[in-house]
Amino acid sequence: MKTIKITILGLAAICAFNVSARADQPHMRRALEHLRAARAELQSAEHNKGGWRVRAIENTDRAISETERGMGNAR
Repeated sequence: MKTIKITILGLAAICAFNVSARADQPHMRRALEHLRAARAELQSAEHNKGGWRVRAIENTDRAISETERGMGNAR
């Protein structure tokens, strides 16, 4: 019984370290913040700019999604 408890505690410690090591992605988090800020600015911009504003929003949405997927993959 003691061996099982030690094994479970050891596995929990390893998992906790692994999650914290991978979850810390400061550059990806900042990039995501900047992308979301850029999207907000594009949404606030007036006029459609010949369709380019809409395309920029779509591309920014795609970049946000890809960044989130990349961050999730690293976990």
